[in-house]
Amino acid sequence: MHQFIHIRRILFSLLFLSVMLTAYSIYYKVKYWNFSLAPNASTDIFIVDAHISFEAIGGPVKVSFATPKNDSNFKILNEEVSAKGYAFEKNAADGRAVFKAKNKIGKQNIYYRLTLYDNEESRGKVRENSVACLQKPLYDEQQMQIAEAIFEAAEKIEGNLAQQIILIFNEQPLNESVSALLPVKVNLRQKAAFIIDLLALKNMPARLVRGVYLQEGKKASLADIMLEVYEGSRWRLYDLKTAKEGMPKNFVPFQRGDVSLLDVEGGANSSVRFSVLRSVTSSFAMAEHRSKLTSTGNLFSFSVYSLPLLEQNMLKWLMVFPLGILVVVLMRNVVGVPTMGTFTPMLVAMSLVRTGFWAGLCCFSIIVFVGLLLRAMLSKLNLLLVPRISAVVIFVILIIEAMAIIGYQFDLKISSSAVFFPIIITAWVIERASVSWEEEGAKNALTEIFYTLLTAVLTYAVIVSEYIRHFTFAFNEINLVILFVVMLLGTYTGYRLTELKRFYPLIKGRTNV
Repeated sequence: MHQFIHIRRILFSLLFLSVMLTAYSIYYKVKYWNFSLAPNASTDIFIVDAHISFEAIGGPVKVSFATPKNDSNFKILNEEVSAKGYAFEKNAADGRAVFKAKNKIGKQNIYYRLTLYDNEESRGKVRENSVACLQKPLYDEQQMQIAEAIFEAAEKIEGNLAQQIILIFNEQPLNESVSALLPVKVNLRQKAAFIIDLLALKNMPARLVRGVYLQEGKKASLADIMLEVYEGSRWRLYDLKTAKEGMPKNFVPFQRGDVSLLDVEGGANSSVRFSVLRSVTSSFAMAEHRSKLTSTGNLFSFSVYSLPLLEQNMLKWLMVFPLGILVVVLMRNVVGVPTMGTFTPMLVAMSLVRTGFWAGLCCFSIIVFVGLLLRAMLSKLNLLLVPRISAVVIFVILIIEAMAIIGYQFDLKISSSAVFFPIIITAWVIERASVSWEEEGAKNALTEIFYTLLTAVLTYAVIVSEYIRHFTFAFNEINLVILFVVMLLGTYTGYRLTELKRFYPLIKGRTNV
């Protein structure tokens, strides 16, 4: 008895460790590999095309284009260039794309394509240890008075100083002081320059950020502009139209600060325009790329998710088996129902998945019923065990053949489902039921058949769920928990649910005493 208790303690300890390991594994896969708890989860992939055009004036040409850095704000999947006659290289220091050519003249077109996905981590928190020396604008006395008037008016607006200045520059109609500072015609870039100067007067470094909004269908548009202000220990990004703080989910920065977005030597009238195309891929397909970014590429390479899709689909069904087995164990050891064999309900449930629930259930019932009749005829011949079971197998094959033919003639697709039932298992169920019928009576045999089908239906309800199949495959560590739960159930010595009614008089009598 002491040894039995010791074994249960060991199993409980192993179960606790497996639960903790599984919980951490699920957390890790969701956070770092972006696995989803729901099936068919997808990841948006955006293709950004930058079209650089200019007029070459003859002689050597050098084009330098700012590209995004592969930091925690987003992930670069692939980069491609199309520049006929140009040598391409990527500057390792600043990440700029450099194109060089000799003796170019006339209209030139260079295409840079960037494939990237999400920017959800650390959005809008670009940390720097130090900031370049702040340069304040050289305002005369009149301009300083206008600036002070703008600051006074901005104090009446909600938000921090950066947001107040941005909002007052977007008021309609414009504040009188702002109108006095701005020229008659002003674009967003010029407006941002005045905001940067005003913030510099308050010892707040600010800079422009040029990038692209990942909006599907965006074609041939100029770079989008935002404002970044150094506050405390980090740069904070602001929308120049709404003053909203934070990196927008669909914004990818290409260039920050005074560094130019595009430099062209040996050319004139240069411009760069962006187009955006959106596509979708599965989270599993992107998990490998995410694992490389978290330095767990080797771990991913030795996981089931690195296998070809054919093997993954096969394992997806295999990984749900332990949960179906747990259902069978619960029904037999805890509920206490008799079934035809230990895992026959599991095999029948898998057949129902292939055939369809109602079609498979009807076909299985017909095969077993006709098989029992034929088995009753064989019992009168007093055959030996192996020939008798072999004859039942042949009968089952003939029954399936007959059902397929009849179904085809009468356009009954339900009968074709019989082909997918395991012939040997079906024959064994018929043999087991007939022996039980002879030895223990018809009631016991029919009861075993009923509970076998009931357990198979419950198992089918579990394994047919797409959510469950996805969860057991994506987070297959859960099978460790199921393993130790099954082993603990093997130590269960209490009453089964079906035994409570039978032993109730004994329990009641003991209580009365």
